[in-house]
Amino acid sequence: MPAEWMISDDLVDYNDALRAQEARAAAIAEHRAGEAVWLLEHPPVYTAGTSARDADLVEPDRFPVIKTGRGGQYTYHGPGQRVAYLMMDLRERGRDVRAYVQSLEAWIIDALDAFNVRGELRDGRVGVWVQRPGGMGEDKIAAIGVRVRRWVTFHGISLNVEPDLSHFSGIVPCGVREHGVTSLAALGRIVTMEEVDMVLRETFEKRFGPTVSAAPPVAPATILDPA
Repeated sequence: MPAEWMISDDLVDYNDALRAQEARAAAIAEHRAGEAVWLLEHPPVYTAGTSARDADLVEPDRFPVIKTGRGGQYTYHGPGQRVAYLMMDLRERGRDVRAYVQSLEAWIIDALDAFNVRGELRDGRVGVWVQRPGGMGEDKIAAIGVRVRRWVTFHGISLNVEPDLSHFSGIVPCGVREHGVTSLAALGRIVTMEEVDMVLRETFEKRFGPTVSAAPPVAPATILDPA
């Protein structure tokens, strides 16, 4: 069945979004719901993955800090960044987590290509990277963090469209000190979030299959779990 494609127009609290994903993932695992992709933005927040190191939290009092069960280290979420949470059933997709993550990487690269930005991967570094103009170094433009429970995924990706890049200075993003972060806007690609969403949907369907539009969650107790 097509994956439900949901977009929230207002900022969504991180903990509310996490509860929503967990509810949907449980429903998928129990065959009570189908796959879903949820696009949103969060208020400014730092999140710590399972490999996060205390030394990488540079400004612990700047924004809320939330420990989460996704893989990876510290990352930032905030307005101007498109977050896509994917609740996907890997029982129907080969039960291969590595292949799933590679598909996420390829999806981001496909989307960036639509804006004439060349996204690249780096051995030993998670996420998608771009060369700085002039070739003087490279920066991260998209992050990936995944958790799998009962072969159903949650968490997902974040793409920097036009966030306040200074907000990343409160952490060492993903534990990488030698490189910075960038965005579509910083690269001179001034696009709306609606344009980004359209491209993400088109490129997602080429990689993962069809989607159908659906309403986003309303409240954690009711979201994404029709049972």
